[in-house]
Amino acid sequence: MENYKISDSKLVSLYKQGNEEAFEQLLKRHKARIYTTIYLIVKDNYVAEDLLQETFVKAINTIKGGRYNEEGKFLPWITRIAHNLSIDYFRKEKRYPTMILEDGSKVFNALEFAEDSIESVQIKNDTHSKLRDLIQELPEAQKEVLLMRHYMDMSFQEIAENTGVSINTALGRMRYALINLRKKMKQYNIAYDQDIYPR
Repeated sequence: MENYKISDSKLVSLYKQGNEEAFEQLLKRHKARIYTTIYLIVKDNYVAEDLLQETFVKAINTIKGGRYNEEGKFLPWITRIAHNLSIDYFRKEKRYPTMILEDGSKVFNALEFAEDSIESVQIKNDTHSKLRDLIQELPEAQKEVLLMRHYMDMSFQEIAENTGVSINTALGRMRYALINLRKKMKQYNIAYDQDIYPR
């Protein structure tokens, strides 16, 4: 268990008095733990980073707004904020599943933008077919992670356990799979709607 010279309560108190460095210390002290809490729910690095930032912004607003009750439980309190934001996001994503590329743009979300015309449906089907072909061309390790994550809905923890690699390796393979997919789409001159797949 960590043993800090200045307690969380004291840092919150200092922050309330206008000491910005006190909150930076709290952020530095708990950032990794909060991030892990979020990541274990949303299972996406980019989303976890966004929600981490949102968590601390919400904490700042609550403290500065005078709505934080100091009971010596800063970490459980901010962890609860992170948890609630993550659950809200997770529920929303379950309704509208998406996949995020390394640059933060979304792919595989064409269904949200599908139109009803026969031509649109045909284009979408052709695109999905081409995408499946390109996925088959990926290196085996990258293809395996991508399929487990998006077609079997496995977490990176589950993927790591099933493939015998670390979570970081699984994440890295996923990242390279997405980079390679984008390169292949350019290589084969597969045009995709910039409105559907924004950069």
